Amino acid sequence: MYKRKIIASGIIMMLGAPLSAVAGESAEMQQIRQEINALKQSYEARIQALELRLQKTEAASSAAESHAAQAEAAASQAAAAPPAPAPADNINAFNPGVSLILSGLYSNHSRDPAGHAITGFHLPPAVMADLQPQRGFSLAESELGIYASVDQLFYGGLNFAIHPDNTVSTEEAFIQTTALNHGLTLKAGRFFSGIGYLNEQHAHVWDFVDAPLAYQAFLGGQMNNDGLQLRWLAPTDTYFELGAEVGRGANYPGTGRDKNGSGASALFAHLGGDVGDSNSWRAGLSLLTTAPQDRQWDDTNLGGAGVTNSFSGNSKLWIADAVWKWAPNGNAYYTNFKLQGEYLRRVEDGSLVYDLNGVAVPGSYAATQSGWYLQGIYQFAPYWRAGLRTERLDPGSVDYGVNDGVLSRPAYRPVRHSLMLDYNPSEFSRIRLQFAQDKATQGATDNQIFLQYQMSLGAHGAHKY
Repeated sequence: MYKRKIIASGIIMMLGAPLSAVAGESAEMQQIRQEINALKQSYEARIQALELRLQKTEAASSAAESHAAQAEAAASQAAAAPPAPAPADNINAFNPGVSLILSGLYSNHSRDPAGHAITGFHLPPAVMADLQPQRGFSLAESELGIYASVDQLFYGGLNFAIHPDNTVSTEEAFIQTTALNHGLTLKAGRFFSGIGYLNEQHAHVWDFVDAPLAYQAFLGGQMNNDGLQLRWLAPTDTYFELGAEVGRGANYPGTGRDKNGSGASALFAHLGGDVGDSNSWRAGLSLLTTAPQDRQWDDTNLGGAGVTNSFSGNSKLWIADAVWKWAPNGNAYYTNFKLQGEYLRRVEDGSLVYDLNGVAVPGSYAATQSGWYLQGIYQFAPYWRAGLRTERLDPGSVDYGVNDGVLSRPAYRPVRHSLMLDYNPSEFSRIRLQFAQDKATQGATDNQIFLQYQMSLGAHGAHKY
């Protein structure tokens, strides 16, 4: 019996040992699983945190890109927007600047100006009357100008000329853009044409009392027009400007007309720059075309009888101009020098009506004529300048067609030399003394003396180069 209990106990011990081991392994495995689960939960929490940071970072990046795109678009719009208008020189932006030029003249002529003419060049009587010199004391051309910015897009100006005979004319009345892109400027109204060098300047800016003979013969002194002008200034270091005009063309060398369209057009190009610190220059080429109708002038035929001629056709005027200025190191206060010259060449063709005592004889007409002037102005001391101008006209070739046998074609070349001295106490006042020997009329030499004052009152913009 005792043996049977011992054997049973052994069997139980043999069976009980593996069961204990199994129970211990299960607890360890459970612990491991718990640790794995805890680790998984920890990593999942960290991954979720990282994913959340990633989402926030991506959102922030997208916002930054959006802001950058908006800023770039705004910058592009700002670059494409028209620039703010530059304020007018010495004139408040929205308060009109009023400028008054007062000018008086004393003239002494050795010959009676009543017989003054430019031999070989056919000017209408009204134009010739305006160019007729006066003797003694008189008012020279005085000017009243009003200029101001209209708004952020336009600038406007009005300039009256008060003549010695108490008449008043409108020299300029225009509006002009100030904010067009690409160097463009558009002007509309009445304005001095941009052809040549001297034409666009007001008379009080000229260095001599009167206009050169070539300007008198081919432009009646100065050409203004009612119409449109477009200028383009190239974005280059060297000054380069192109311009085009269309207009009514009512003034000489054109005539008034009652028709649609343009009566005159002009093209011009200007080029300029600096040479070192002391020199600068500008050169230009211009073309003015007009279509005068019944442009009349008084003449004398070969028989000595007075006749009236009338021209209709095409007129083309070429102008080449050049200016050279010198001022030591760019300082023109103490001394400076300016050399200026222009060459004008006119070609006309069409029909001519030769009228003697009411009997009209039509025929063809063709003429090629030219003229030039050259002048130098030297400021030898502060406030004091001296200048010399020489000029000549060439009658060229004139073909009267069937009227060749009755109309004269003088080969005379009008010439004039002028010497001037002026005193400029400031930029607002000038007193000028001028001597001239005028041989514009064949067979007549007119020795002239002029004493002139010019005073500028009120706001006055800077003059062109």
